[in-house]
Amino acid sequence: MRLAYSTWPEITAFLADSKTVIIPIGSNEQHGPMGLLGTDWMCPEIIATAAEKIAQKNGQDMMLAPTFNIGMAQHHLGFAGTISLRPSTFMAAIEDWVLSLARHGFDHIYFLNGHGGNISTIEAAFSQIYSHYSYNNKTCPLTLKLKNWWDLPGVITLCNQMFPVGHGSHATPSEIAVTYAAYPEQVRHVELTPKIPPTGPILDALDYRARFPDGRIGADSSLATIELGQQIINTAVTGLLTDIQAFSAEQKPA
Repeated sequence: MRLAYSTWPEITAFLADSKTVIIPIGSNEQHGPMGLLGTDWMCPEIIATAAEKIAQKNGQDMMLAPTFNIGMAQHHLGFAGTISLRPSTFMAAIEDWVLSLARHGFDHIYFLNGHGGNISTIEAAFSQIYSHYSYNNKTCPLTLKLKNWWDLPGVITLCNQMFPVGHGSHATPSEIAVTYAAYPEQVRHVELTPKIPPTGPILDALDYRARFPDGRIGADSSLATIELGQQIINTAVTGLLTDIQAFSAEQKPA
């Protein structure tokens, strides 16, 4: 069940049986000469949407919130098209999303993330939300979870098998393959030089552009194919369905 394509009475009826909602979250940033700017929000959205469809076919409804598609990507601002939120803005927006959903009864809120640069800020936002209760000597009624799609069961093992050399850490063939599988009309064929770019630290935008001229970090994006992307999606969907079932069953101690 997709929240944005539902009416408020339908959401109310859903909440009578389940209090879990999934929020795909990512970033709109450069992914080298071959990767789409939306790669980091598309990957979790693609996986979550596929999982929701399977759950629906099996008579097990899942609630899928709209995708949070702008993240913390200041280090990519040296490349055209990147849009970034400052960490403080990002944290405030996450808190507002969570509190809005919580007001209506959702108490298990699962963020499926697609951008490594979001991780520390999302975790800080969770701590900020929990602190409102801790400082008032109250138990927070919310259970919040952050899961990177590549950390779903079986995914990283599969990606390492597919790409033993040239997987890298940004504009990776695995993430680009996922978007190609979902949007085959967006496949790019680009001559990459060098085939495998350098790796190194991530600092500010100008430093990043100087270290990684075409945007890639250690990744041979040309290894991405539609077929490999579909295999990754299938594995991630299975892992997500299992993880959501366990997350929904979590209970706070009495």
